[in-house]
Amino acid sequence: MKIKLFSLFSLFIGFLGFSQTEVYFKYDEAGNQRYRGTNANGKTTPKDLLKETTAVSKTSQTMDEKAFWKQIRLYPVPVNDFLTIDWTDETDALIESISLYQHSTVHWKFQQQNSTALNKQLKINMSGYEWGVYVIRFTLKDGRIFSKNITKR
Repeated sequence: MKIKLFSLFSLFIGFLGFSQTEVYFKYDEAGNQRYRGTNANGKTTPKDLLKETTAVSKTSQTMDEKAFWKQIRLYPVPVNDFLTIDWTDETDALIESISLYQHSTVHWKFQQQNSTALNKQLKINMSGYEWGVYVIRFTLKDGRIFSKNITKR
């Protein structure tokens, strides 16, 4: 009898003590979690609202991923010796750095900051690299990252 009474009492406390609440999440444009809490409008100060509106206007002025890849040329794919990357003036203003890593090991093979000395073209010597799948990654100045798989044979 004592065990049943204790069990019912524990169950009653459990229902009253722990109620479910809705939790809201807010993310920035790069996908990073910026807020987690119970208030749907929480953590939004006028300064944050200003940042969000300027970020939205910036991203509307910049290009999306599909338009970005239309202005980038990667050749020859599949790669034997040298991978050549060309891009336009419009994308040159957006690109911060270009990186290459091996897909199976996630080991960086090449990293290069974008500069005017590159003259909107980059050649990567891949003759010493192993056969396989590599990921070419463009980091943009606004924090976005666009990547594409290429093969080396």
